[in-house]
Amino acid sequence: MYKHFFKRVIDFTIALVALLIIWPILLVVYIWLTIANKGAGAFFYQERPGKDEKLFKVIKFKSMTDERDADGKLLPDADRLTKAGRFVRSTSIDELPQLINVLKGDMALIGPRPLLGRYLPYYTEREKLRHTVRPGITGWAQINGRNNITWDKKLECDAYYAEHVSLWFDIKILFLTIYKVIKREGAVADKKENYLDVERKAKS
Repeated sequence: MYKHFFKRVIDFTIALVALLIIWPILLVVYIWLTIANKGAGAFFYQERPGKDEKLFKVIKFKSMTDERDADGKLLPDADRLTKAGRFVRSTSIDELPQLINVLKGDMALIGPRPLLGRYLPYYTEREKLRHTVRPGITGWAQINGRNNITWDKKLECDAYYAEHVSLWFDIKILFLTIYKVIKREGAVADKKENYLDVERKAKS
């Protein structure tokens, strides 16, 4: 009953209340990033697969400019990441606009993080369990290492969560997330991208 009904009701209610409380903070961050990103905008939109692999546009605060080199190619991420962007990443503020995705029903507060669509062919049958639930703003993988664990462990955490969804499990994840955000554990502003498809192609 919780997984199929009450979880959605609770998610919608908490997301709505949270947005009503923190909108002044979001407005300040929006203005700050609009200036810092040099015309690139304050929001980042990208299609990601959600529940049942249905595509939706995830919303995040944008942490980089769109600056390009003489040939018109985007500069490396490290060169485009602004001080403002580094701050919103390290504090996880960049994730807050996803509360809008929760209101729309694309996401939940707790669940597997929505990953790139191009990863879909590279999941094992067990890992595909991550798409039997709505993706979340935070999840079991995020409190078990986030950017500092292997893809295999991260996706196993997602599958485990999908098999064990419950109110108490979600409450545990939520409070551990708050604890880790306060301590800034696992958040890496200048992380080096490690792509699942590239890794698994190399192993095959």
